Amino acid sequence: MPAKAITVRCPQCGGEAPWNPENKYRPFCSERCKLIDLGAWASETYRVPTQEAPTGSPPDFPRIE
Repeated sequence: MPAKAITVRCPQCGGEAPWNPENKYRPFCSERCKLIDLGAWASETYRVPTQEAPTGSPPDFPRIE
């Protein structure tokens, strides 16, 4: 019985992408989708949410002498 081919959804276009060593662009379906995603990260379209740094002076730490 042959092994079932595993496919995943391309994170860029939503198409089917084979998940095997022959697909050098995985998890993307093509070089185009991989480069579009890389460009979005490079242009900071994708961002990890952070909290604003507190304003004011930094906390006082005890001196170690």
